[in-house]
This record gives sequence, C-alpha cells and structure tokens, in this order.
Amino acid sequence: MRLTSDEIEFLSRKIVKTLVAEGKLEVDSQPRVMGDIMKVITDEMSVEDRLNEEVRAVLMQHAAEMERSNMSYTDMFKMLKKKMAKEKGIIL
Repeated sequence: MRLTSDEIEFLSRKIVKTLVAEGKLEVDSQPRVMGDIMKVITDEMSVEDRLNEEVRAVLMQHAAEMERSNMSYTDMFKMLKKKMAKEKGIIL
C-alpha cells in the first residue's frame, strides 16, 4: 500500500493525539514525536519498496521459466515476495 506524505502526516498526528488523549503517552513536543513516527512509517514503507524491486528483478531473470510453469506473474510475484520477506526477516 502506497501512502502519500500527507497521509503519513495525518496518521502520525492521529496516533499521537489519540495516545495522548487516552493517557497512554506523555510527550514534551507533539510535533517532534509526530516527525519520529512519520520517519518510522516512511522507513518501513521503503523496506517493502526495496523488496518489491528485488522481486521484480528476480522475476525478470526467470521470465522464460515462468511462461513454462503456467503461473501468472501476479501469483509468482506474491509467492516470491513472501518467500524473500521471510528469508530477510521482513514482516509484511
């Protein structure tokens, strides 16, 4: 799932405001905490983006085999992505 920077900012603000309002989080600077959360979300999304690129590269190398196996690109992509994520310890 791809999020825009505005959506990430909205989610970060919502997370901080909700946790502060429920008394589960005390912060000295909401904007700083929001910025930290935005960075974490952005970093995590970039991990998945890099994994997607790796999967695409592997599939390009094995295009002929995929045609012979009668498996769709989408199915092969999902299967390989899940396998590579597990090998790399990435939680999707």
